[in-house]
Amino acid sequence: MASPETTCGEKMNELQKQINSVMRTINNNSKVVAFMNSPVGQYLDERPFLSLSLLVFIALSAVPVGLFMTVIAVTAVTACLGLIILEGIVIAVCGITLLCVLCGLVLLSFGVSGVLSVCYLAVSSIINYMHTSRLLSRTPNQIYPGSQAGDAQIGRKISKDDSHID
Repeated sequence: MASPETTCGEKMNELQKQINSVMRTINNNSKVVAFMNSPVGQYLDERPFLSLSLLVFIALSAVPVGLFMTVIAVTAVTACLGLIILEGIVIAVCGITLLCVLCGLVLLSFGVSGVLSVCYLAVSSIINYMHTSRLLSRTPNQIYPGSQAGDAQIGRKISKDDSHID
């Protein structure tokens, strides 16, 4: 019967393979390659926090911009019926409202990006700590089967012919 650590490790390896497969598919897309080779793509590639903030901003601003475009379309139809002054007032009010909403979304997107970055760092540190503590709790024979008790130091790999691999 497999231990819970073994099944969890196998599931994590399977999940990692699936994520790597998705990432290869995305990175091999010709449009993605063309964008990443552009100056904007290279700039965003060097600044992941800014990229994440931009992504969150675009996702959050889709609904207000869509509503604004709907109001513009409706007012354009009413303008055809002769309500030009009303259209100007509605577009001005909606434009100012959209500007205020988008400014708020910029601040919100930076906040969400900050929270996501902190969560990523925390989870990454916790997983790294758990993995390191689990390796340190094993004896050298568990880490490197077939080695003698004094052969292996923690963190140093030894090949089968006793030459060091670092």
